[in-house]
Amino acid sequence: MSNHTHTAPAAASLQSLRADAHPFCLVCSQSNPLGLGLNFVLQADGSVNANFISHAALEGYAGLLHGGVIAAVLDGAMTNCLFARGLQAVTGELTVRYRHPVPIGGAVTVRAWIQESLPPLHLLQAELQQDGCVKASASAKFMERYE
Repeated sequence: MSNHTHTAPAAASLQSLRADAHPFCLVCSQSNPLGLGLNFVLQADGSVNANFISHAALEGYAGLLHGGVIAAVLDGAMTNCLFARGLQAVTGELTVRYRHPVPIGGAVTVRAWIQESLPPLHLLQAELQQDGCVKASASAKFMERYE
């Protein structure tokens, strides 16, 4: 069976849960005019990734992407990775490692993947890259939401 056959239901789940659970999300909603509107795409290996430009409105120190924006993007990537598995979960713990400054104006890629799932707990990893260099990484614990 092709990867497309395996990933099609997960991609649909990602789109559906993102729209239902995060309709105005600062990181991933297309409906938030002040948000980043990142479009996370499911990869064949089960990870998700998105690309964006680190524009001046996201600046912290002069010429650098704000650290809080970096943390939010990493967290949002991991949440969307769970959406691709049909899971809604909230962040219980987030650890971010800032490795290198992220200059404003450059293309950035964020990627997230599940390290381990022990329902209702899920351990995830994410990284933010620019020019092929990992600028920041994160690990997090997510707890499934129950209504």
